[in-house]
Amino acid sequence: MSDYPSENWKAHLQRAIDIAGGQRALGDAIGKSQQYIWNLLNEAKHVKAEVALEIEDATDAMVTREQLRPDIFPDNAQSAQSGPDDAADTPPPLSYEGYGFGPDHVLAISDLTRTDVELLLALGKHYLSRGPHHPVLKGRTLINLFFENSTRTEKSFELAGKRLGADVINMAIASSSVKKGETLLDTAATLNAMRPDLLVVRHSASGAPALLAQKLSCAVINAGDGAHEHPTQALLDALTLRQALAERGNSLGGQTIAICGDIIHSRVARSDVKIFNMLGLNVRLVGPPTLIPPDAYRWGVDVYHDMEEGLAGCDVVMTLRLQMERMNGGFIPSKREYFHFYGLDRAKLAFAKPGAFVMHPGPMNRGVEISSDVADDPQISLITRQVESGVAMRMAILHTLAEKRLKKRLGETP
Repeated sequence: MSDYPSENWKAHLQRAIDIAGGQRALGDAIGKSQQYIWNLLNEAKHVKAEVALEIEDATDAMVTREQLRPDIFPDNAQSAQSGPDDAADTPPPLSYEGYGFGPDHVLAISDLTRTDVELLLALGKHYLSRGPHHPVLKGRTLINLFFENSTRTEKSFELAGKRLGADVINMAIASSSVKKGETLLDTAATLNAMRPDLLVVRHSASGAPALLAQKLSCAVINAGDGAHEHPTQALLDALTLRQALAERGNSLGGQTIAICGDIIHSRVARSDVKIFNMLGLNVRLVGPPTLIPPDAYRWGVDVYHDMEEGLAGCDVVMTLRLQMERMNGGFIPSKREYFHFYGLDRAKLAFAKPGAFVMHPGPMNRGVEISSDVADDPQISLITRQVESGVAMRMAILHTLAEKRLKKRLGETP
């Protein structure tokens, strides 16, 4: 059999890695080592056709709902139907048959396995119920440390912590020692001395939460770092979409989502691509060439520069905010021209499937990325539900990390 050119194959390989939950998991699925998969992705000039087919077969098996273990991967037709016990007070287990939540922190989607994601989605679904919740974080301290402005993320973490009984501290950076010249590492040392249990951090520098995770003894949650990742947003987007599709009798696997707009500056897009690939969706990126990252072809997605082509046949359309504060050059001619070509209105939405869902991580610029009549349409817009899911998913993340930390302290986990 002939070889595949590596550049044409790498995008498919990256999607397979995301679906499997990492290079090691994909290697295990085809009987190869993690190093073998890494070499294919980074060094191979050609990929043997038989290897390509083997990986494709393994990937297909992972996203076929009948072949996924329902106790670990509940995204199938049976679990899509909500039952009367969904709103029960007792949270679902934080492990399934020995598969517990792996990481000590939530820093990036790429750090999570498929099992980790499913555990969080199951717990997030539980917390979407409006009933009373157990104070599982009573006596624990949560610190919100936001170096960038935030409304939805910061307040949802605050509300999530309080609903679970935590003592929540919101640090005001504008009046903190950071404004007096204190370094991030000195801030970390100060916070560590306060012995918090959970730290939520947003920073303009990519990798800042990961650095804090190395220096602090508490669990660290990345609430957005530069243009790197925003894992909690990706998790709540997945939860929102799974619930909405379930109401129509569908599951995530096999759906097509178009993420449109300012991809190059978006940490949300990077995290969403990873989690949607992992969950078996077909992901498209749509935007002008100036707003699409040069390496996007390696993300396991299809790239389009025309809205009609990019939205054709899509089940879900997500628009992103134009991040003007991160634009130092002429990325777009004007906001008016951007909306004309890439703003989501009724005419462009008509290219997608009838009844296609609309999402936006917020904050929205109406008349720039999306028209008001589309954003406010209760039949298709999931934007308000994303905010609601944000609190539930962040409750799930706080609960899971606090439980993992407690078990580690008691010696029940390594």
